[in-house]
Amino acid sequence: MIRAVLLDLAGVVYQGEHALPGAPDAVAALRKASFRLRFLTNTTRVPKRVLLQRLTDMSVAVAGEELFTPAQAARAWLAAKALVPHLLTHPDLAEDFAGLTRSAGEAVVVGDAAQGFTYDAMNVALRKLLSGAEFLTLARNRTFKDDEGDITLDTGAFVAALEYGSRREAILLGKPAPEFFAAALASVECDASEAVMVGDDAEADVAGALAAGFGSALLVRTGKYRNGDETKVTPAPSATVDDLVAATRWIMEHCR
Repeated sequence: MIRAVLLDLAGVVYQGEHALPGAPDAVAALRKASFRLRFLTNTTRVPKRVLLQRLTDMSVAVAGEELFTPAQAARAWLAAKALVPHLLTHPDLAEDFAGLTRSAGEAVVVGDAAQGFTYDAMNVALRKLLSGAEFLTLARNRTFKDDEGDITLDTGAFVAALEYGSRREAILLGKPAPEFFAAALASVECDASEAVMVGDDAEADVAGALAAGFGSALLVRTGKYRNGDETKVTPAPSATVDDLVAATRWIMEHCR
C-alpha cells in the first residue's frame, strides 16, 4: 500500500520559474486521492520562504510543514549544538540561518554558492576546516539543470574539493542522506515501505530513497534526467516514467 508521496521540486514540479506541463494538476490529483504529500528539495540557492511563494505563483499549494529543505535541517543541527555557521552558500540563503548566535564553535556550511565559489572563498572555508570547524554540506549532487536549461556543476564538486584539501568528510544534510528522508516520513507518520519518492536525479532522489527503505521510487524523464540514467544506479528505479503526470498514474495504479 502507498500512503505517502514525496516529490522532488526542480525538474519534477517546475523548471526555473515555470511549472512543468501538467504538474500542478498532478499534485492536486494526489491530494484529492488523500495521499500524504511532502516536498523534498536539494535546492540551496533560495530560502524556504521564496520556494513556497514560487510554488504558490505556479498554482501548486504547499504548506510550510510540507516542504523540507537542507537549510532547514542544517539550522536544526546547528541550533542543537549551539554552533554558528560560516556560510559558503548563495547570499539569498542567509535568511534561513538568521539568529543563530549561541556559539560553542563554528561550522562551515556548503550549499550552491553559484558565483560565490571563488578561489578566495574556498580557501577561507578550507582554513576554517583545518582549524577545527565542523563541516556540513546541504547537498552532494553532481549536476543540476539551471534556469536556462543547461547542465551545471552542483555543490558536490566543491564539497569534494574541500574534503580532499582538508582530509575530512562533510556531514550531508540533504538527499540522499537517510536522515533527511526519515525526517519527512516522520512528519507524516508513515513507514518507509508505504512511501514512494518521485525525482529526476537517479542517484540522490531515487537510489537514495530506496536505500532508505522506501517501498518504491520513480525516476522522471524531465529536469536533469539523461538517457540511461536508470541503468547507472543501485538500487534501480521501481519505474522510469515520462513526467510527474505519468508518475501520478503509476502511483494510482499501484496504491493498493
